[in-house]
Amino acid sequence: MRIEQKKWTEEGGWKTESSATAGIPVHLVLIFGSVNTLKKQALFQEIQHAYPEALLFGCSTAGEICSTRVSDESLVTTAIHFEHSRLKGARTVVKTPGDSFSAGEQLARSLQTDGLRHVFVLSDGLSVNGSDLVKGITRHLPPDVAVTGGLSADGDRFKETFVIMGGPAASGTIALIGFYGDRLKIGYGSLGGWDSFGPERMITKSRGNVLFELDGKSALELYKKYLGEHAGGLPATGLLFPLSIRAKEGEPGLVRTILSVDEATRSMTFAGDMPEGAYARLMKANFNRLIEGAAGAARTSCRSLLTAGPELALLISCVGRKMVLKQRIEEEVEAVRDIVGSGTVLTGFYSYGEISPFTPGAACELHNQTMTITTLSETSA
Repeated sequence: MRIEQKKWTEEGGWKTESSATAGIPVHLVLIFGSVNTLKKQALFQEIQHAYPEALLFGCSTAGEICSTRVSDESLVTTAIHFEHSRLKGARTVVKTPGDSFSAGEQLARSLQTDGLRHVFVLSDGLSVNGSDLVKGITRHLPPDVAVTGGLSADGDRFKETFVIMGGPAASGTIALIGFYGDRLKIGYGSLGGWDSFGPERMITKSRGNVLFELDGKSALELYKKYLGEHAGGLPATGLLFPLSIRAKEGEPGLVRTILSVDEATRSMTFAGDMPEGAYARLMKANFNRLIEGAAGAARTSCRSLLTAGPELALLISCVGRKMVLKQRIEEEVEAVRDIVGSGTVLTGFYSYGEISPFTPGAACELHNQTMTITTLSETSA
């Protein structure tokens, strides 16, 4: 695997961060940038011209990761030459969250399963039910093929999100890549680091990812009561106080983040399912645990590679973590660097949702408020 990484900013233009692809074909270019930068068609054309044979794949973000730096309003490209692996990409368009499951099924069916090692997915972050998308994809994949990825973002604005697959950035899009090859080693891990507080309440009225009532009372009113002065900034301030949900006693909680609030129906829309009968509890940040969670995800993702270290690490962290950590945000990326080593290229973005099993062998889930890491290496034999 050979990797070249570049970063574009309005002030400095293009800057090469690392270069190891000169004179050889590039097979894949990962592109992560703000909504505003992805709207610049001239930038996309420059990337196409620089890598004419590559598959272009990426999304809009709430912050771009390049090495151990986190920036806004930039564009990060990571060009990859695979020596022993091949790829297949697919995309589809959804109009409503109700299309998410069938869209996942369609995408999974488009992949040849012989030799399939891993699936990496990027999705529109506002018009997709991430839980249903994951269920649709995994339903038609072999049990030993894991899925990781995330939902695209738009900073803390929640207005529009984009995904890139082959052509220019587009909204309402879900895209994935299937990775093939016996020499390709892939690891993954996902951890949070939030603390629960307040009473646990039952979800008594919901529809898919839309929550109406907790314990028979307006969920929105209860939520606003707990948020206090932060309630006026919804939905963005909801990132500071996600909900943990669990269906059964003893199950690990899945964290859910608010995408939008509807005052007319007194409802809240989340990135993933809020099933009736499940239990929900508010969560708040713990700075040190968030950073340790990032390190823990890195340790888990590296454990299954059985190599000296990954060549590439794809980091997808939640926008809520970024809002909490603020000026300390790069500490969680530096914690990942400490685990994966200095020889690993780091790229990724801040998202509206993360897709991964917690650990190898676990079921794939949509997460919020986690650091989710996918590590890749190719072996020589």
